[in-house]
Amino acid sequence: MEDINIVGTVDTPEIVLNKDDHTITFSGKSLPEDAASFYQPVVDWLESYRNEPFPCVTFVFKFMYFNTSSSKLLLDIICQIDEVHGDGHDTKIQWHYKDGDEDMEEAGEEFEEVLANSSIELIAD
Repeated sequence: MEDINIVGTVDTPEIVLNKDDHTITFSGKSLPEDAASFYQPVVDWLESYRNEPFPCVTFVFKFMYFNTSSSKLLLDIICQIDEVHGDGHDTKIQWHYKDGDEDMEEAGEEFEEVLANSSIELIAD
């Protein structure tokens, strides 16, 4: 399982999947032309992780904004994380939002509502 380092742009988030520090971070804006293609490496990585897990992984989401197509893919990714947690692997999900940004806070709350096995820690920065 390899690390993934996707450099953020004006329209796409930075994504760092580092197996050494057991943290996976998404940050910035998510407005890619093709969200499915953009997030595919993350989906593939999660499938590999499910087969070769390591102790306690923290998924950190720090979005400033994301569009509707990104929302669907993020939901898929968060549900995939929830399934991994349900398999008995120790996963944590942190949802950071700017203090006072009700839209991003609400997005984290809505994602959490669909989870069956885990929860999302909401963090106002």
